[in-house]
Amino acid sequence: MMHTDTTQTFSHPQQTLTHEHAWMLESAHNTSDGMVLYVRCGAGCGARRIDRQGLIETPPSAVSKVVGG
Repeated sequence: MMHTDTTQTFSHPQQTLTHEHAWMLESAHNTSDGMVLYVRCGAGCGARRIDRQGLIETPPSAVSKVVGG
């Protein structure tokens, strides 16, 4: 008689706490291409990025990846 023990293990994907960044302006300066905006996450996660805003009527767009947070 053959006896086998089987053990099932289930891996749970690691849950990471994520949130939508609430970008707040730290500083800005004019360039020949428009405004350069240095922003950080207002939710306190420590994330920062650099945005560029061309015309005043256009929303800023990220020119860097999120750093930190």
